[in-house]
Amino acid sequence: MADEPVFEGEDLRFSYLERFLALDGVSLRASVGERVAILGANGSGKSTLLKILDGLIFPDSGTFRAFGQVVTEDLLEDEGFAKGFRSRVGFVFQNSDAQVFSPTVREEVAFGPLQMGWEREDVLCRIGDVLAMLDIADLADRAPYQLSGGEKKRVAIASVLVMNPEVLLFDEPTAALDPRTQQWLVELIGELGRMGKTIVMATHDLGVLELIADRCLVFSEEHRVVATGPPGEILAARDLLLAVNLTHGHCHEHDELTHAHEHDIRHHEEYES
Repeated sequence: MADEPVFEGEDLRFSYLERFLALDGVSLRASVGERVAILGANGSGKSTLLKILDGLIFPDSGTFRAFGQVVTEDLLEDEGFAKGFRSRVGFVFQNSDAQVFSPTVREEVAFGPLQMGWEREDVLCRIGDVLAMLDIADLADRAPYQLSGGEKKRVAIASVLVMNPEVLLFDEPTAALDPRTQQWLVELIGELGRMGKTIVMATHDLGVLELIADRCLVFSEEHRVVATGPPGEILAARDLLLAVNLTHGHCHEHDELTHAHEHDIRHHEEYES
């Protein structure tokens, strides 16, 4: 895995409506080909951070760099920079209904490339490849609103993968999925990682963590990063998981997901060792 940074955030702060704190001095780094899981309870700031990484919102203070360049609102208003950035970063939202809106699946998957100025013949060819890869070619002429939740998730992912982005952002990728679709998505994230894609995902699903991530950032409910480390070490830190509201005191140990011995996790603030 290359150590070249894709994203670098330094001391990021953000509040909604200038009143509701979402990020309080958050720093992160994601390298080329790395799979990073952002863990935290609901409302801790995970989704807000993903929106900053996708250039949908901008920090009130702090610095965000993508591909070595500082990203600002003014810069993303530049058509040339915005086109390059949007082609390199794809975002799969938690709620597929918020992402899928075209009359047919084929039109949905074509929307992004056509907006980027691709030739229609190239778009049609690429659509065929992506629909086949995700095993939804038979849905091409269906209306997205008629699809099941799992099918909509595949269409949403197809609408991102069709652009062949270098970076994929997932917001709660396994939320509200049936077991079969969840397993399919876990395997897809693994395959995308083997292809060299950089993946950053927000989740509180600890059950699949070791299958989808190389490294974790743990958010507290005070909107700060309080620990980083490999999935196995984070899962073993029961006191940490309790403190950030990712588990509760009556949880039972399952297989190797929890351990009695301590691990060396890089803690911050009140969790410093």
